Amino acid sequence: MTFMPDTRSLEMTDPALVSPDVEQEALQRSLTEHVPRFAVILHNDDVNSMEHVVDALLKSVPTLSEQDAVQVMMDAHLEGKATVTVCPRETAEFYRDRLQSFSIGASIEAV
Repeated sequence: MTFMPDTRSLEMTDPALVSPDVEQEALQRSLTEHVPRFAVILHNDDVNSMEHVVDALLKSVPTLSEQDAVQVMMDAHLEGKATVTVCPRETAEFYRDRLQSFSIGASIEAV
């Protein structure tokens, strides 16, 4: 008879036994806890066309799909402002500055 140790408790702590999905989730949770998050806010205006706003969103925030950009633009149009994305401060400042370079009203807010 061969002795087989109980490894169930090791499976939870041994990094070699942790799946990549669990590892990625833990890393994301850790980053979210330690890196302050900021919302990039799009402000409605009566100057820019809807097409220009969508184009500026797509060129400024590469993670947005065209459908997302249209939705953000419509939300800002109807509500006065809309959240474009939430990200670390430096990235949010970059996206805000890019939008402003297209003469689009944008700001950032801590979340």
